[in-house]
Amino acid sequence: MNNEGVDKSKRQFLTSALTVVGAVGTGYIAVPFLAQMQPSVKAMAAGAPVTVDISKMEEGQLLRVEWRGKPVWVLNRTPEVLGTLKSLDSELSDPASNESNQPDNSKNPYRSIKPEVFVAVGLCTHLGCSPTFRPEIAPHDLGERWKGGFFCPCHGSWFDLAGRVYRGVPAPTNLEIPPYRYITDTQIIIGESAGEKSA
Repeated sequence: MNNEGVDKSKRQFLTSALTVVGAVGTGYIAVPFLAQMQPSVKAMAAGAPVTVDISKMEEGQLLRVEWRGKPVWVLNRTPEVLGTLKSLDSELSDPASNESNQPDNSKNPYRSIKPEVFVAVGLCTHLGCSPTFRPEIAPHDLGERWKGGFFCPCHGSWFDLAGRVYRGVPAPTNLEIPPYRYITDTQIIIGESAGEKSA
C-alpha cells in the first residue's frame, strides 16, 4: 500500500473530531445513568434537617415537628419541672441514660443541651406508639406518683419530662434524643449535631 498520497493532517483532524464526538456521546449516556442513582428530591427532603424557632415558646409549652417521618417534641420546661427531675431517679429504669439513644451533648441529667429546652423523638420505645403529653401532677387517672411526663396509651408506659422511662413498664429504654444543635439562642436544627453543618 502506498502512503504517499495520504494527507496526514486530515487524518489527524478526523481522529480528533471522532474522539471529541465519542466523549460527548459518552457524557450524554453517563449523565442520566448517574443522575438516576441519586436520591429523589422527596427522599432528600424527608431526611433533611429541620429548623425550629423557639423564640415564642412559653414555659411549659410543647411544640411538635416532623423529622424523617417521625414526630419530634420540643418542650420548654419550667424551673419546677427541672427541680422534680432528680427526685424521680429511684423510680426510673435508666435514670443516668446509660442505655439510651442520645447524642453526647445530651447525656446529662436533663438529657438536653440547655436544661430548659428538651428535644426528643415522640415515639414510645416499646412498639412505636406516640405517647401523650401529660404535664399535670398527680392526675386522677395516673395517681399520686405521676409528676408530669409522657404517657403511652397503647401499653401504659410512663416517661418523665426528660424522656426517661419508669421501671416496670413495657418500654425498654428512654425516649430517643435526635441529633440537634443551636444556630442561635432561639433557633435549633434537628438532624444535625453540634459542629456539623448542612450542605
